[in-house]
Parts: sequence; C-alpha cells; structure tokens
Amino acid sequence: MRLKKLASAGRFGARYGRRIKERLLNSEISQRAKHKCPYCLKVNVKRVATGIWECRSCSAKFTGKAYSPASETK
Repeated sequence: MRLKKLASAGRFGARYGRRIKERLLNSEISQRAKHKCPYCLKVNVKRVATGIWECRSCSAKFTGKAYSPASETK
C-alpha cells in the first residue's frame, strides 16, 4: 500500500524516513517532467537515460544533468 502524500516515493513504505522520501519525490518529479528543448524551443524533451535527453519533436539527443537537462538559474 502506498502513501498518497508521497506518490511514487510511497513504494518504500515505513522505511528510510519522510524527509528522504520527500527529497526523492522532488527529484523524480523533475526528471519525469517535460522540459524545453534548447534547439527547437518546444516543451517536449524527455529523459532517455541518466544524463541523456531527447526532444520528441526535433529528435535532437543531447546530454545534461542527471535529473534535468540544463542548470536552472534562480
């Protein structure tokens, strides 16, 4: 049984603690989201493997960070 608050991190049940599971959840949400392509500028980039990203629109394949294609500036 999964916890609704922790979504996909609920698969760990009572193990590891809430804060660690929340950190995991934040990174999983960002890695599975669609991102903006640096070539065609469409929001259609998905992660293929660790650090490898592919635009589903222009078929551009490029490297980036493990959980996001590029660094986010604040």
